[in-house]
Amino acid sequence: MTESDDERLTDLGAATRPEDPRFARRHRQVLAWTALLPALAAMVTGAMVPHGMLLAAGLVMAALAVNLFDSDRPRRWPTRSERHRRLTRGRPGPGPGP
Repeated sequence: MTESDDERLTDLGAATRPEDPRFARRHRQVLAWTALLPALAAMVTGAMVPHGMLLAAGLVMAALAVNLFDSDRPRRWPTRSERHRRLTRGRPGPGPGP
C-alpha cells in the first residue's frame, strides 16, 4: 500500500471509532428503527385482528422505540437537592420561630 492509502485507512478508522459522537448517534438511530418496525407491525396487526393486548404491546414498544430517537439530551436524573431547589424556587423559606 502506498502512504496515501495508509492515511486514508487511518482517517477511516478514526471516524468509525465508538468514541466518535457521530458513530454513537448513527448506531442509536439504527437501534431505534430496528425497535420501531416490529412495534409498528404489532400495532397494525393488533388493529387488524381485534386483539387488545397485541395493540397495547405495540403501542408500548413504539413509545419506547421513539424515545431512542431523542439522543441529543444527556440522560441524567436530577439529584434530590436539585429537585428541591426547583420546587421551592421563588417561595419564601420558613420564617423565624416564635
